[in-house]
Amino acid sequence: MPRRSIWKGSFVDAFLNKKREGIFGRKIWSRRSSISPDFVDCSVLIYNGKTPVRCKITEGKVGHKFGEFAYTRRRRPWGTNSKKGRKGKK
Repeated sequence: MPRRSIWKGSFVDAFLNKKREGIFGRKIWSRRSSISPDFVDCSVLIYNGKTPVRCKITEGKVGHKFGEFAYTRRRRPWGTNSKKGRKGKK
């Protein structure tokens, strides 16, 4: 079920509409923009709040948002810092 009304269409930032031809290897700060079929087979750098993350756009990613493919939080396996949270207990 689409979140946005069908008559509005998918949101693409105005900057990305202008630069579709030369988007290869460019930095993208607009994480809320939808990926259109024009971006297929391009490699872009999506900003995650700290550093740009390289992402290759494929056909399966069309219709999703750019921000879905640049995670903003680090993955940390559980149990690595087991003694850190147990300060007061013996």
